[in-house]
Amino acid sequence: MKVLLRSPRQELDVEGPTRVGDLVTSLGFHRDAVLVIVDGRLVTDDVRLPDDATVEIRRVISGGAV
Repeated sequence: MKVLLRSPRQELDVEGPTRVGDLVTSLGFHRDAVLVIVDGRLVTDDVRLPDDATVEIRRVISGGAV
């Protein structure tokens, strides 16, 4: 599957099928620190991703004024 990372911008090829949670862990991310998007929709850890999927992973950024 194609995995698109944002910040820094990078494209990876990863073997599938796999579950979202397993993919995130295998790439070294903490699940609470990223959003996983497939076909424009946020997906949960239990979603099974086929080998032909295109997955976007974005780091969560938070903050605000004090």
